[in-house]
Amino acid sequence: MKQYQIHKNIICIDLKSFYASVECVLRGLNPFTTPLVVADKSRSNGSVVLAVTPYLKRRGVKSRCRVYELPSDPSIIFAKPRMKKYLEFSTRIIEIYLKYVSYEDMHIYSVDEVFLDLTSYLKMYNKTDVEMAETILKDILETTKIPATCGIGPNMLLSKIALDIESKKSPTFIAKWTYDDVPSKLWTISPISKMWGIGRNMERNLNRLGIFSIGDLAHYPLNKLQRYYGIMGEELYHHAHGIDMSIINEKLVYKPVSKSYGLGQTLFHDYYGDTVTQIILEMTDEVTKRLRVGNKKAYTINLGISYSKELGGGFNRQMTLTFPTNNESEIYNACISLFDEFYNGSPIRKVTIRVTNLVEEYFVQLNLFKDMNKVIIDHKLHSSIDNIKFKYGKNAALRASSLLKNSTVKARNTMVGGHNG
Repeated sequence: MKQYQIHKNIICIDLKSFYASVECVLRGLNPFTTPLVVADKSRSNGSVVLAVTPYLKRRGVKSRCRVYELPSDPSIIFAKPRMKKYLEFSTRIIEIYLKYVSYEDMHIYSVDEVFLDLTSYLKMYNKTDVEMAETILKDILETTKIPATCGIGPNMLLSKIALDIESKKSPTFIAKWTYDDVPSKLWTISPISKMWGIGRNMERNLNRLGIFSIGDLAHYPLNKLQRYYGIMGEELYHHAHGIDMSIINEKLVYKPVSKSYGLGQTLFHDYYGDTVTQIILEMTDEVTKRLRVGNKKAYTINLGISYSKELGGGFNRQMTLTFPTNNESEIYNACISLFDEFYNGSPIRKVTIRVTNLVEEYFVQLNLFKDMNKVIIDHKLHSSIDNIKFKYGKNAALRASSLLKNSTVKARNTMVGGHNG
């Protein structure tokens, strides 16, 4: 395995309970002693809790739960999500990172997590990787009052796992793993879904093979993993040995290609067949706008419906059209056709629409049963509406049906990432 080992000085920094910490900073409170949760309680008790302070985490409160699952404690402070504020803090902290490394040596993993490659900077700063991590975390805390944790490793994988598994328990909030730590630290991880990159579904699949820890995975025959999972099986095997071939600045070379466009919306009260069609129509408008912006058409339309938590279940079905499209009415009709076929009348709490099997917009397949002049007129009309929204805001041009009480589009258009701005 040594021939595959990359020796870099990678640090992975996570802003501790980021949204909740920002809310505490804005209130002049200490996140380590304050029982604060970020959630819009005014919507309903089913609202998702986006973050809880480290204080509540120590009390066993999960950061991703529903309001009704929180402990009954009158001292808990409810902070309504303010995504624009969180993005402002995130931008300020990215500026701090850029004081120490160049943009090419930074990979922003999420709004609160980043990888930095310190390999070529340690000699310049005359510091070790641990000392550099301490300096950066101190700068973040002094500048923004946001606490952070850090994992250090010879590659992105081990730095991330050191962050997830050990740093949060460290008195300095910093943990360093090397390849020598793989047998004693990485292989002991169980259940295996605790390891970055392994989800619940893959965990169940690996459990069926008798793999219950990362050590089990590391010692499972490579040829069998390749046979069962192809390239992914080989990657799982190498990751179980702490091997990760990715390099941060190479991530800037490749521009990801969208293979689908989709949108999901969790509803805050029960919808039924006679009311959810309005939601499907509004979501179709957004998905088709993304298709036009991306200069794409789609062959396959996917509709997902999740029923209320009390009932559980739902359905996820797709339809492949004869001709690709980015036309609202065609995609909406496909969704309604799927809905009418599979909906059983239960209360609905989530709707997801996804379009896949994409082709370039200039791709034209002759259709003798379609009025192509109407298609062109429709496209010009909706492209003009797109331009109005880009210039004057998403609520500048809406369907008349958006004024109906079941509509959610006006409220969602004022949000950032599905949450209050």
